[in-house]
Amino acid sequence: MAFCVLIILGVGVTVLTMQVLERLTDEELLAHFNSGNQRAFECLFLRHKRPLYNFIFRSVKSQHRAEELMQEVFLKIIQNASGYVREAKFTTWLYTIARNRCIDEYRRAGVRGPSTSTDQVLGESGTTIGDQMADHQVLSGLRFTASKQIQKALEQAVQTLPKDQYETFMLRMVAHLSYQEIAEVASIPENTAKSRMRYALAKLRDELQKMGFSADDLNES
Repeated sequence: MAFCVLIILGVGVTVLTMQVLERLTDEELLAHFNSGNQRAFECLFLRHKRPLYNFIFRSVKSQHRAEELMQEVFLKIIQNASGYVREAKFTTWLYTIARNRCIDEYRRAGVRGPSTSTDQVLGESGTTIGDQMADHQVLSGLRFTASKQIQKALEQAVQTLPKDQYETFMLRMVAHLSYQEIAEVASIPENTAKSRMRYALAKLRDELQKMGFSADDLNES
């Protein structure tokens, strides 16, 4: 896919080789970009374009719009790079912008997501069902090593997730964010992010069983 971001950046002055740049963290790359090294941003773009595109595409369900929105996200990063706070993780900033762009797209297109939420308040304590179920054990993810048949069934099952679970699942499995990063992007407690993922996994197992698959076909790694 051809994206306008690299065209806008141009060739620039190479301060460090791409081999050296590829070993730097996102935050270090952005610092080099702010110092005038255009190749540093090219490295950031190449590092994140695929998971970012996949996250946006699964949110807006349109290849064309996903490509456009991805360009908008990177352009916003370029425009606001000088104001980046080094203490904040780049991925948190990146996906916060992407999430907001997707929300704007929902509103523009008049799309309504699932209304069911797992965050129902319990009693006067203000804790949610999700918070009650969350613990300190972090899930590392799922193994997508199953057959194409199971993968297709899983894709269908994912579409049944409530909006909050779907978003958490996508940020975890597609964007590969940590629970702390997901919490920051979605402006929720970290335990709520963990519990939404647990709800999502439980629902996916149930959906697979309804389709005739074993619960073991969806494993935590």
